[in-house]
Amino acid sequence: MMEVLGAPQTHLGLKQMIKEVDEDEDGRLSFREFLLVYRKAKAGELHEDSGLAKLAALTEVDVDKVGVNGAKEFFEAKIEELSKKSKFEDEIRQEQEERKRLEEEKAIRRQQFLEKAAVFK
Repeated sequence: MMEVLGAPQTHLGLKQMIKEVDEDEDGRLSFREFLLVYRKAKAGELHEDSGLAKLAALTEVDVDKVGVNGAKEFFEAKIEELSKKSKFEDEIRQEQEERKRLEEEKAIRRQQFLEKAAVFK
């Protein structure tokens, strides 16, 4: 997600980001913990150079400036952009699964051929 937003992080950086807001210490972010990022950003509790601060800044909308409809349009555009990328990833995954299925079928046919050919030896 951070890479898609234009602020890629290292594996260790991502772990640190999760640890910073992971209240139940399960190594995952729940929706509540995700929202905590924005609460901490608003309260000034995030380091400016941290990945979470970058995340909050990249996905932040000032409703006072753009209004509720502007914020709605911003988030709808973000969702649309992410779903387009997700569709592309789904297409790639489907192609890979199809290729894998064809390879498995080819291996099965080869094995069947070898079994039948063994009869003639």
